[in-house]
Amino acid sequence: MASDEKKGGILETIKTIVYALLIAGIFRTFLFQPFWIPSGSMKDTLLIGDFLFVNKMAYGYSYASCPSIIIPRFGIDIDAQDFCGWADGDNTRLFGGEPQRGDVVVFRHPVTGRDFIKRLVGLPGERLQVRSGVLHINDAPVEVVPDGIFEEIAAPQGPQRLRPRCSNGPVGPGGVCEKQKFIETLPNGHSHSILNIASQGSDNTPVYTVPEGHYFFMGDNRDNSSDSRVPNIAGGVGFVPYENLVGRAGRVMFSSAGRSMLFFWTWRGDRFFKKIE
Repeated sequence: MASDEKKGGILETIKTIVYALLIAGIFRTFLFQPFWIPSGSMKDTLLIGDFLFVNKMAYGYSYASCPSIIIPRFGIDIDAQDFCGWADGDNTRLFGGEPQRGDVVVFRHPVTGRDFIKRLVGLPGERLQVRSGVLHINDAPVEVVPDGIFEEIAAPQGPQRLRPRCSNGPVGPGGVCEKQKFIETLPNGHSHSILNIASQGSDNTPVYTVPEGHYFFMGDNRDNSSDSRVPNIAGGVGFVPYENLVGRAGRVMFSSAGRSMLFFWTWRGDRFFKKIE
């Protein structure tokens, strides 16, 4: 009798775990996907260590809505293509919604399949170019006004221990790292912060004509972002197909300045539930 009860208890435990995994899978596939900011390409809108949920309902569903499970430590690399590759290739979405210029979007890299997060600045059919660090859309410059200086400590950041680049020259460990800050206003009236570090090649680009069914993305940390300014065949992002959009980022849930989000003593007190502009 005791043996039967023990077997029954084990079976119930297994059922509970299976149900929990199914619920989590449905939640992540159709509603919200957790995202941990690994790099500084979206500073100062998003900082390394920000944790947020991506709204998958915003743009509808495609093969990219299926989760990828990547745990290098255990050799696990299951891509969304492995789950939903059968739905790839037609560049359409179920219950599709159009993204808006200025949205901060998580999308699948067109070549590597890894999740990226950038700001949508260019729509299908538009011509985009960066001239002297200023974004031009259909030959018209967007409005950019100075907004002071963004400061951070010159120290390794996040699990990858990335060191920030600074506009105030080489800065020793523990020093104040500065970047010029501006407010950029896109043609639809959406305003957000962007950063400038130095004059470099990405400040002057060719003219890009966005194909139909594709979008053009840039990082807010303009001099430290791999984005649509570089073709994906050259290691950049290039134009992103509509079906590769995962969802819209709307709010930072919490943020850790340490090496792990579990180090609660390193959480940034001013970023709880912070709205993403």
